[in-house]
Amino acid sequence: MNHSRLLPVASIIISFAVAATAFRASLPSTVNVGSIAAAGQMLEPRSGHSATLLPDGKVLIAGGMRRNQDFYKSAELFDPATGKFQPTGEMNVRRVGHIAVLLPSGKVLIAGGWVGNVGTDSAELYDPAAGKFAAIGKMTVRRGRPSATLLQNGDVLIAGGEERDNESLASAEIFHVKTLSFEPTGSMHRARISHTATLLNDGRVLVVGGYTGSVSSSAELYDPKTGTFTETSSLSTARCKHTAGLLPDGRVLIAGGSDERAWNGNLNSAEVYDPHSGKFTATAPMNDSRFKLPDEAVRLASGRLVIAGGSRKVEVFDPATAKFLVVEGQLDQPWHFMSETKLRDGSVLLAGGYPNSDQTTAEAWIYRP
Repeated sequence: MNHSRLLPVASIIISFAVAATAFRASLPSTVNVGSIAAAGQMLEPRSGHSATLLPDGKVLIAGGMRRNQDFYKSAELFDPATGKFQPTGEMNVRRVGHIAVLLPSGKVLIAGGWVGNVGTDSAELYDPAAGKFAAIGKMTVRRGRPSATLLQNGDVLIAGGEERDNESLASAEIFHVKTLSFEPTGSMHRARISHTATLLNDGRVLVVGGYTGSVSSSAELYDPKTGTFTETSSLSTARCKHTAGLLPDGRVLIAGGSDERAWNGNLNSAEVYDPHSGKFTATAPMNDSRFKLPDEAVRLASGRLVIAGGSRKVEVFDPATAKFLVVEGQLDQPWHFMSETKLRDGSVLLAGGYPNSDQTTAEAWIYRP
């Protein structure tokens, strides 16, 4: 037999095998990103509410609005053990766009928010043991939709917001947990609302974007040791009403939001801030453009971050691949200003929001990784 005649055929077979292997390698691997499922309904339809995980594993859902200028005093509890919502005590003030922070004591600080067309300086504490809210001293300034960050020493940094429509604030203050009092701290370099504030591993707070008279790309760092803000590098893309989340390696993901066009300017872009270099770097975009997101993206045990709201899709950002992955299942509407709360078992409660109108929903969902 003349073996030389077989060589071209063998070469073709080998080349085909190599090409097939390369093609399979180029295909996306099957990755389990979890799924969402309906979880019943809240007692009231809400958006712009707060949702806080309590020490006993229940979630306190407080305030928010039914529609524009129809705000709630009411609050309710979600019990993951039963999957049911139940009433609890009412707040002293009707409010939407307020802050809610679980304190080291196990109580929840509720402060600020809108009480009409103006912000409020009122504050109260929710006591899970009593199931009641109690008014405490006032903030130093009336603030609608400020940011709130629990610092490493247990105090709370409250920054920005609006005193009334189109009057953004640069001021900031500290809530002292030991004295239950508010005290001014250094002001930001820019007045801003609809920004994010993320606690870094070194104890500083990264404040990003927001509306500062225009949609801003600026960012700054608050240092609790000095009580001052210092400007850092700017975002690649100006954005407000976005979300932010701390990654396992200490960097911060910034995703979505909108530009000056608001509803017509939703963003799918994302970027990552590196505290060591002080710079933002663009990363892969989300699968959907979205804004009016929860301020803080929930971080799962895997290190992935959950992005929900502003779209029917729920996505997770995977730091291992620096890509966004779409979760199985969809919401029935692109709910805006819904809440996102990590539960004790690692699943995430998604609740409320409003679609492309001001009619809110009582629906809730559970995302299971």
